[in-house]
Amino acid sequence: MEKKNIDWGNLGFGYMETDKRYVSTWKDGAWDEGALIDDPMITMSECACVLQYAQTIFEGIKAYETVDGRIVTFRPDLNAERLANSAKRMEMPVFPVDRFVDSIKQVVKANESFVPPYGTGATLYIRPYMFGINPVIGVKPATEFQYRVFTTPVGPYFKGGAKPITIRVSDFDRAAPHGTGHIKAGLNYAMSLHAIVDAHNQGYDENMYLDPQTRTKVEETGGANFLFVTKDNTIVTPKSESILPSVTRRSLMYVAEHYLGLKVEEREVYLDEIKDFAECGLCGTAAVISPVGKVVDHGKEICFPSGMDEMGPTITKLRETLTGIQMGTIEAPEGWIVEIK
Repeated sequence: MEKKNIDWGNLGFGYMETDKRYVSTWKDGAWDEGALIDDPMITMSECACVLQYAQTIFEGIKAYETVDGRIVTFRPDLNAERLANSAKRMEMPVFPVDRFVDSIKQVVKANESFVPPYGTGATLYIRPYMFGINPVIGVKPATEFQYRVFTTPVGPYFKGGAKPITIRVSDFDRAAPHGTGHIKAGLNYAMSLHAIVDAHNQGYDENMYLDPQTRTKVEETGGANFLFVTKDNTIVTPKSESILPSVTRRSLMYVAEHYLGLKVEEREVYLDEIKDFAECGLCGTAAVISPVGKVVDHGKEICFPSGMDEMGPTITKLRETLTGIQMGTIEAPEGWIVEIK
């Protein structure tokens, strides 16, 4: 299929309407068979549960054109499992894993002409999401739900290279103890909006959230997991029941151990020890890894030896290896790459 006439090299990270999207409705205790539709608009009651009580969850995945011209996606089964866990926590029906993966394949195939060409740095971002759609005025879960998937071509997260960012230790909490920090619920991100706007207004790129109970341990940012590198090249990520289990972070830890031969640790990371790390990064679907050059803790600057000029050497290797796996230049572990065409 011929590609759309898009300036692939100048795409930003934003929404562009594509041709098709997938929708399936839960009603009377069951999902319907689902279908691809043309209409990007959603019609619902003014009293829909999603509008009144934020009963909504979502995922983020990408599709790529590989070096040999295939269209693939990366570990969608893990996104399906995470969406299922989110649904259970939010009193929503689980969309089956096999149907989730099939819906991703259907939507990407239907929007094949929007998949950016290999080598442009751009990708097709895929957004599966689910929400309560029937009217609910008392505080209770919805009884009808929609599961939807749309796509949008996006440019590289870093134009001109990934420059290290400056983040601050936030006074706000991202999640409550025993709350919803471990699932991908829209309400978690709504809670982070004021904090990120405030951080930007103060000249910082992101927030470092601490554990809400003791405020001594590193958790994550509003939308990414932390990854640290020790001075002896051990990869460390924070462990907490409030952290979202990032597919990218889990994949990077596997790459570090099995491709690069590095030692890996998932453990509690205390704020007062981050000064001892050599490198720091934020990992997620959008950027793979964003390098962090500096953390500011209420006026006290913690600078990583990797510096503010470029991504550190170990994080660079991790990023290059994982993107090589995604783009087909490096052999992937079994089951990681799902071929769509």
